[in-house]
Amino acid sequence: MFTLSVTALTICCAGAFVGGFIDSIAGGGGLITLPALLIAGVPPHCALSANKFSACLGTCVALGTFSKSGLVQWRAALTGVPFSLLGSCFGAMLALSIDNAILSKVLVALLPPAMLLTLLPSRRDDTMAMEVSGPRLWLVLPALCFAIGMYDGFYGPGTGSFLIIAFHWILCMRLLAASATAKVLNLASNVSGVVTFIATENMFWAAGIPMAAACITGNWMGSRLAIRTGSRTVRRFLLLTLGLLFVTLVWQYFLSPAK
Repeated sequence: MFTLSVTALTICCAGAFVGGFIDSIAGGGGLITLPALLIAGVPPHCALSANKFSACLGTCVALGTFSKSGLVQWRAALTGVPFSLLGSCFGAMLALSIDNAILSKVLVALLPPAMLLTLLPSRRDDTMAMEVSGPRLWLVLPALCFAIGMYDGFYGPGTGSFLIIAFHWILCMRLLAASATAKVLNLASNVSGVVTFIATENMFWAAGIPMAAACITGNWMGSRLAIRTGSRTVRRFLLLTLGLLFVTLVWQYFLSPAK
């Protein structure tokens, strides 16, 4: 098993803290955590397992903080979880037969409109429904969770951010409630990944445990900041996350010297 130096572990933990902070507010923390692991020299399969483990525990803390504030729409979240997991399974199977670059290049075209949505004036929270109900709950929500879950299984980065945007603009959730509710689906996906890594004895505990402590701290601080400052903070971090994903995809599939 790969061993970490003190310097490499420090880089990993710093990435986990920053990634957890961002993820708790707007999703997309893996865009920070995974590069930090790879920069530290961690092999890809070890990096994926450590990232999933730390993100799982960090998301638990953020979800608990949001839940105590009454921001999680549990009926919507629990309705969406099975469809998200089912979509993730289909996405994983699709990934075995289609080149990731195809979806990634499509995303490069779709991300600017998504970023534009975050810049538009937000719907007024006091005019939006407190709970998702009716056809939006039983028809639209499952379709959205299945589609975004499929993306998660196929590619993954930015899944939490896409959930927040979809919940806010399509399901008409308040932006902070959308961020809080998305954590339930993020957690379900992370738990599934962690169980798989542990069952196959591929969990990189040497990085996963200390990174989990850093990620928990980042999630706790980020979720408290979001609750204190409201939708303005969520919107700003959403823009940051989508921007990071856009730059990552453009570099990886259009500008990288390896191309």
